[in-house]
Formats: sequence, C-alpha cells, structure tokens
Amino acid sequence: MVSSAAWLVLCAMGRLGLMEEHVAKGKVFDVIVVGAGSVGVPLALALGAKKIRTLVLDNNASPGQGENKKAIGGIRATHSDPAKILTCLRSLEIFSTWEETYGDNIEWLKGGYTFPVYREVEEKALKGILPTQKKYGLNIDFFGPEKIQEVIPGIKFEGLLGGTVSADDGSASPLRSVNAFYRRAKELGVTFSFKEPVERIIVEQGKAVGVVTKNKIYTSPVVVDAAGPRSRELCRTAGVDVSVIPDSHEAAITEPVKPFFTCMVVDLRPGPDSKNYYFYQNRLGQVVFCITPEPLIAGNDKRETSVFLSQVGLRMVQLLPRLKNIRVRRMWRGLYPMTPDGSPLVGWNREVGGLLHATGMCGQGFMIGPGVGEVVARLIEGRSTDEDRTILSGFSPYRKFGGEEALK
Repeated sequence: MVSSAAWLVLCAMGRLGLMEEHVAKGKVFDVIVVGAGSVGVPLALALGAKKIRTLVLDNNASPGQGENKKAIGGIRATHSDPAKILTCLRSLEIFSTWEETYGDNIEWLKGGYTFPVYREVEEKALKGILPTQKKYGLNIDFFGPEKIQEVIPGIKFEGLLGGTVSADDGSASPLRSVNAFYRRAKELGVTFSFKEPVERIIVEQGKAVGVVTKNKIYTSPVVVDAAGPRSRELCRTAGVDVSVIPDSHEAAITEPVKPFFTCMVVDLRPGPDSKNYYFYQNRLGQVVFCITPEPLIAGNDKRETSVFLSQVGLRMVQLLPRLKNIRVRRMWRGLYPMTPDGSPLVGWNREVGGLLHATGMCGQGFMIGPGVGEVVARLIEGRSTDEDRTILSGFSPYRKFGGEEALK
C-alpha cells in the first residue's frame, strides 16, 4: 500500500500516472538500497541470500560504475581498529574463496601487505598496534630487514629497520568483483534498477517509507544509504545530516611486466603534500599505485592533475629502483567519502526510523564492503551477533569522533 506521504510527493511532482503504473505492477520490497557500488552490491547479495526482497537503485548504467571502479584493488584486514579488522577478515574470506565457490575469476591474489620501516617513529607505531591486531585474529608480525627484502626483492636496504608483514591480505579486481557479486545477487532474486538516480527519501511521521526517482516512486519500510560521496546530499532530503565529505585521490596503473613482488607495499613516511603512498603488482603483472594527499582535497573534482606522477613516482623508485623503467599506462582520480575519523558510518539513524547508513568508507569500501554487507543484512533481519555488535559500536554514526585510525 502506498503511503499518504508518498502519494502527496508524487502528486506535487506531477507523476501520479507514473506511480499508478508502477504500483499496478505489484512490486513490493522489504529494503531499498541506494547505490550499486562497493557496499550496495555486496549488501544486496547478503540480503538476497536471506530471501529479503531487495531493490537496488543507482544513477549509473551498471554496477560499480561510481567510485568502485576507481579503487586500486587492495584488500586488507591489517588495520588498528577492531571493527575494521573483524569486518575485513570476513571480506577476505569472501574474496579469497569466491572463484572456488562460484567460478568467477575476480583476479584474487593472496599477496599480503607489507609496511617497510625506515624511521623509529613508524617502527614504534606499528609494534604498538600489534597486540590489538593479533588479539582480533590477524596473521601479522614485525620482521627484520632481511625478511622485508625477501618479501620485496630489490627494496632499498640502506636504513631499513624492518616492517610488518600480513601474509593473508591480498588484492582483486574491483570491477570483476562487483560484477560477480551482482550476478549472484540477481540469481538470488534481488532487483536492480540502473540509470535511476534517487531524488529524495520520503519520510512520514518520522519514518522513511520509500524513495522518489526521476520517473517512479518506490515504497519500503527500510531505506539503506549506501550512496558513498553522495550520502550527505541524499540524507539531507530526509532532513538528516551525515558526516560524510568527499575528497579526491589519484591513482595509476602501469603496463604489465613479469611479476617480481606480490604484496601491497605501504610507505608510511610523509612527503611533499602527501601523507603516505602505496603500490602493488596485481595478478596480471601491472603495478597499481596511489597516494594520500596532505592536506586532503575536499570536493567532487575528478580531473587528473599534472603533479601526481612526479609526486609519487620519485618516491616509489627511490624505495624500489626496479620500478624505474616500467611505463605508466593510465591515471585516474576518484572520491573518498570521508568521515571525521576515517572510519565508516554503519547503523540505524536515530532521527528517521527505517533509514540505515552504510556509508563513509573513506576509500576502503571495496575491501570493507562484503563484510559490512553481511553485518547490515543481519542488523536488518534482527539477528546481530556479538561480533556484529563490536563492529556496529565502532562504526556507529553517533560515536564520539576522535583521532584518525592509525593505519588509515
């Protein structure tokens, strides 16, 4: 049954005929997910597995065409925050077993993550979070320089103090993965509608009751905000403000070459206008790399810059000289939906009933998405586990924002 609020909204927009045509089709949904990206698609997969009638809406032409395809593909449970560790351990399980379970080649590579250390400040920081990482199940330790040189052949040995190695982390193709999740979700009965941007969330008597798109109105008792950098804009239509601000990050990929290292290399040392940088060689032999600008570049600008390659290239070659003759094939720029402390916002909104946030992944949506999807699906179902509650506490939209996570 269409609510009175939904009816009035559509009348005001001159779309009553379209609504009647849509309602006549008899489509009923338990959950509407806004966004078919790194979080929305794996969430739909988890909901479909529970036979929860789900509709996913996206303004793009196919899944993963927003910020998901801008991800570089790294997947790690190597965090300092328990909520992220637990979520990403489940994500790793999903990624690493997907091809064996469902047959899709998502280019999973168990290459691990390595944080090489050249300064005592990074050594102290990494060793300081090891107890937490091990407590929550990470396969990680701090090793001497010889082990780091073994993991990353050719790395600069002068001044190398050692570093952490987490062998179970890895990488996969963001587009291959999201399309594999999408196909499986469709098999489970999830409905997807593309080229259909959501214009507003309909709220009646303090509860979300559906959404309005350009041509239709959809009703549901649960609306999930998985809109990433568009979350603030979306939620404001429901009278809600969320602490998500987009900022720009650049990345690039090289030509494929014979594999000579597999791990994601994360250099935590700051550089000119940058906080850190990281790179890895994927399953196809291409080196993919990214940088964390400092200060962050707030806004929606996705244009590549002329400074990125000079910014990161020299640092990469100084760290690993074997990279110097590899040609860069392509550059791009994407948006991170940032929160004040670098951790996601996941949980029910307290002002608008039925509105659930699964956003603010801060550039880690690809690696966090599958784990978050299962946590949110159980939350909607009313069957959260003790582990879920730990995660939801850490990701609560109403937590007190403090300092940023150590390994953001």
